[in-house]
Amino acid sequence: MQKYVIALYIRLSLEDYKYDSMSIENQHLALNEFVSSMPESTHAEVLEFIDNGYSGTNFERPKVQELIEMVRANKIDCIIVKDFSRFGRNSIETGYFIERVFPLFHTRFISINDDFDSDQHKGDTGGMDVAFKYLISEYYSRDMSIKTKSAKYAKMQRGEYQSKVCPYGYRKSANGRMEPNPETAAVVQLIFQLAATGIGAAAVTRELFKRGIPTPGEYKAAHGQQYHDVSRSRGRWSSSTVLRILEDERYIGSYVIGRRAVIEVGGTRSRKKDRDKWFIIPDHHPAIVDKELFEKVQAVQRRFSLPTKKTREYPLKGKVYCGCCDHALSRIAQKRPFYMCRHSTADVNSRCRDVRADVAGLEEAVLLTLKKQLEILLPVHKDGTIHLEATAAKCSEYEKQLEALRDQKQSLFERYLLGQIELDTYKLEKAVYDAEILKVKNAYAAVTAQAKLKREEQARQSSRQEIVHSIVEADVLTSELTDLLIEKVYVFPDNRIEIVYKIHDLFE
Repeated sequence: MQKYVIALYIRLSLEDYKYDSMSIENQHLALNEFVSSMPESTHAEVLEFIDNGYSGTNFERPKVQELIEMVRANKIDCIIVKDFSRFGRNSIETGYFIERVFPLFHTRFISINDDFDSDQHKGDTGGMDVAFKYLISEYYSRDMSIKTKSAKYAKMQRGEYQSKVCPYGYRKSANGRMEPNPETAAVVQLIFQLAATGIGAAAVTRELFKRGIPTPGEYKAAHGQQYHDVSRSRGRWSSSTVLRILEDERYIGSYVIGRRAVIEVGGTRSRKKDRDKWFIIPDHHPAIVDKELFEKVQAVQRRFSLPTKKTREYPLKGKVYCGCCDHALSRIAQKRPFYMCRHSTADVNSRCRDVRADVAGLEEAVLLTLKKQLEILLPVHKDGTIHLEATAAKCSEYEKQLEALRDQKQSLFERYLLGQIELDTYKLEKAVYDAEILKVKNAYAAVTAQAKLKREEQARQSSRQEIVHSIVEADVLTSELTDLLIEKVYVFPDNRIEIVYKIHDLFE
């Protein structure tokens, strides 16, 4: 006997952390207490899906996606949430799953606080009350996003520091203000002093490595503030870290925030704002470097960053990584540009020194690899079209049978009305026709469902074929192709490359 599978879905967004009732633990307790009261729980398998730190305004959440995939695979019998807002705050998408998707796969949906059980609302979704709760949930999310942003802006204007983490070189004082951290402020001063002598960021990183100064990530990890994996750096400062420090106006005492703006309410995507839209408050906190030194360094750095004329696109931009240390490779703009690992500049003994790839050569190699992978998928199979034609013929035949049976049943009824047959005879023969009509209807429905699945599969195959053709026929690698197919390209010292694909099933 197949087990009854119950899925408990729990979600906690960043805004929910301040509400104990929304905590992971409280949701877990409420859901499990409810499950224990269900008759089905006796022999059920209970699974938990937890999305921690994700907004409910969209369904781009790892665990909810995993849950939906299991529903589509008919592996989930019942989904339970604390309330509708835990599943989603977008009224249209939430309603779509509860009203369309879950019933299609015979998956029961229960929202405890909303007193909603889809088994008690078969054929409808609980009327206006449920629909109103969807909308309230979405409105709450939008309202919270706007209010949170407004509160932050008000605090910015009062000069309060908003980030949980201070920039390298600073720490938070007891009253929540920024103050120099004696240990790291000295390193920041050293970086500015080195840069002011006219050397580039790579030379600064080599000097810091030579002196054995921990990177910002390593320093935070050593003081219990680890936010990222620092095992890859192995004490090597990156040029990008040095450049970020050299460009940061917070080191001259200015409070700079609001450089980026979220594109839509409740969303996560952001864009860089014009400088005149930034919040800049001079003399907000103690400076680590003076303005004269800061301006001198900016003038030096401008020499290293003269604008170059853009003559071509780089389709692998941001996707090429070192096969030794897993850091993104830097593109060196020369007459014949190439990729290299800048982390090798800090450590002369690093294997990363041998990681180098000609830009044009790498793009050509990636395109050739894609073509070889995809050429085997080129033949288009015609059996799907033949199957659909045969299905259409079957459907036509079943329609004719149904029409004939209904005519015969109508004729039988007319004979009974005219007194040509007795009632008992009419009932017996009518039952035979009804059974035959039901049999043909079921067969017709099965064939129609198969045809629908085949059409959907053909549409997917057609889409795959279009992608395959666009790649096989391409003369050069394009950003459209790499954005569609490629996650990363690893380059190794022996000139070997390894491609991590986005669409795994394309090559299956």
